[in-house]
Amino acid sequence: MATTTSPHHRSAGAMAAASGLTIFAAVMLFISGVLDLFRGIMGIAENEVFLNTPNYVFKFDLTSWGWIHLAFGAVAVVVSLGLFTAATWARVLAIGIAALLIVINFLTIPYYPVWSITLIALYGSTIWALCVVRRDTLNE
Repeated sequence: MATTTSPHHRSAGAMAAASGLTIFAAVMLFISGVLDLFRGIMGIAENEVFLNTPNYVFKFDLTSWGWIHLAFGAVAVVVSLGLFTAATWARVLAIGIAALLIVINFLTIPYYPVWSITLIALYGSTIWALCVVRRDTLNE
């Protein structure tokens, strides 16, 4: 006896893994966004936590970096809330905002290196989790 399987049939394990990775990405994006919000507040308040880098190529005023982190961190938090619904728009925006925040955190490595590298790793794991899940697995 021959059995045929539907090409669109996915196992329960694949669906659970897909939803688990999406939830992981949502949580990582939320945590990273909140950390960027705090970093923005520290930059705006001109806290003494940051390093002084007089000869840095991408030199902005510390308050400018604070506003940049505050704005993009808020967007990351809002997009992460959309990821909890597994919306396609949220996945696309999450990958885009995480990639942009990796660049922003790279540019601010001289101001606060440990925090920047930590956030780069968190945003990278968010992008990975969203890219390895196939879209058709989430829609079933």
